[in-house]
Amino acid sequence: MSAVASALAGLRVVVSAGPTYEDIDPVRFIGNRSSGKMGFAVAEAAARRGAQVTLVAGPVALATPAGVRRVDVRSAAQMHAAVMAALPADIYVGAAAVADFAPAQAAASKIKKRDDRDGLVLELVRTRDILAEVAGHPQRPRMVVGFAAETDNVEGYARGKLARKRLDLIAANQVGREGGGFESDRNTLLVFGRDGSAQTLGPAGKGEVADGLLDVVERFWAASPG
Repeated sequence: MSAVASALAGLRVVVSAGPTYEDIDPVRFIGNRSSGKMGFAVAEAAARRGAQVTLVAGPVALATPAGVRRVDVRSAAQMHAAVMAALPADIYVGAAAVADFAPAQAAASKIKKRDDRDGLVLELVRTRDILAEVAGHPQRPRMVVGFAAETDNVEGYARGKLARKRLDLIAANQVGREGGGFESDRNTLLVFGRDGSAQTLGPAGKGEVADGLLDVVERFWAASPG
């Protein structure tokens, strides 16, 4: 699609997308069902509006959008390092489904099933909170946009995350429903702003929803102090 006139033209936009995989051993990992489609759609829409886009992508099988600089990562630690290396930026959109926990230590060789034990206990440790660290960074982007994928109480959890992590906007969706969320080409987002605003985008294709989200970002950008 051709470029469009936009307030985002020339701005530095960092988007994180997709899942992270946290290795248990060389053949197993902890992951999630994020396809990366929503974050890639946001990156594509931002580039089409003339932004200078860096896309930090977890392990997904998606083509790089035109005009986008892509950095591929696998783990939450790698995504944290790549996002921080992409700062300073004007806008950060944290659309990735980053693992909250990772194995304390990955085994160097495959963990074998043994007849003398009926189970396996994994020690998990917290990963670094990329979204909160970006929002609290000395080079904080002028706008920080988070995502929240929830199975219930979508508005309550999203508004709590918006305030707790000091975000400008949060885009929330309910996963587990047919025709939206992870792995789907369609989505519905509830977008909440730090000013108390709320609106619904979709249900629609993720490209259309991404454009709607960036329309909201542009309005907040115009109203935010420079």
